[in-house]
Amino acid sequence: MKHFMGFLASFVLTAALTVPAWSVNTDTHIAMPGTVNYVEGQASIGNETLNSASIGKAELQAGQALSTENGKAEILLTPGVYLRLGNDSSAQMIAPDLTNTQLQLDKGKAMVEVDQIHPENDIRIREDGVNTRLLKTGLYAFDADQSQVRVFDGKASVLEGDKKVTVNGGHELALNAAKLKPISFDKKQYAENDDLYRWSSLRSDYLSEANVNTAQTYIVDGWYGPGWFGGGWYWSPWFSTYTFVPAAGYFYNPFGWGFYSPLWVYAAPWYDFGHYHHAFATFRPTPLHGERVIAGARPGAVHGPGFHGGAVRSFGSRTQAFHGGVHGGFTPMHAAHGFGGFHAGGFHGAPAARVGGHR
Repeated sequence: MKHFMGFLASFVLTAALTVPAWSVNTDTHIAMPGTVNYVEGQASIGNETLNSASIGKAELQAGQALSTENGKAEILLTPGVYLRLGNDSSAQMIAPDLTNTQLQLDKGKAMVEVDQIHPENDIRIREDGVNTRLLKTGLYAFDADQSQVRVFDGKASVLEGDKKVTVNGGHELALNAAKLKPISFDKKQYAENDDLYRWSSLRSDYLSEANVNTAQTYIVDGWYGPGWFGGGWYWSPWFSTYTFVPAAGYFYNPFGWGFYSPLWVYAAPWYDFGHYHHAFATFRPTPLHGERVIAGARPGAVHGPGFHGGAVRSFGSRTQAFHGGVHGGFTPMHAAHGFGGFHAGGFHGAPAARVGGHR
């Protein structure tokens, strides 16, 4: 209890010191499906060249295409869903609505990370005239040049005319085959050799760190602070990017990085002076099945006077331990004391006008 009270005092002090940061999240800009979240190298929307100034501002509208040459790009879809384009790739926005989100991959490769999805969401990627609907949280890869769909984790439904083929995790489907039949593939080998996969994993790492830094600005004395509107996209001025902040609890995404709500951000690892300490609060939530703490972690340790954020990959496999949903306390009081978890998967408390994100 002594360790916990000391930690709580330090945490509240840090939150108080970061009050000015709240103002950066309270203007009226909303991250809608199609918002450009990161650009690296050569990328454009039509004749508009994208650069660092485009991040968080440029949006891919219906009928427009985002193309890369020697570069990569990341765009936001529905809250908790990212689409990343590889080198020499092009994707056209068909429908940018929250309940009807459709894109067409015309060239190259794309990877879609789904951290949160609802029954009302209809997220589809069209490739070679075939629609693939994403049904569960997970990680999906598309290759227009090879006419292939790969599901690392999750579940997809491939629709061609009146045919519907289900593709589960660890399977791929050749869209130009005479008979649509999923076959298994080596996820580990693909992850080690595919440039877009490695880049997506690194982006996911940065977004996890941005989540921790952002979530801590919305909590004061164990309660949600000013500017909090519930789960969704939130702008991180420290990383100059939007990150996803769940409404309650915490979860690990397909790459194994943690994302936390404000009331559960204390469960994240400590990050001080550029080094991960991998230390967790004494009243850390019950681990997920298959979770492990990095060797050398010291539960309850506090490094320095403040909470500096950070992320840790908590699973032995980057792609095989994603459980989906949100884990955490049912109420703020439960969350503050680290009581048992619940699976919400969800988007709670955000007004309809704010469902797209906040900046």
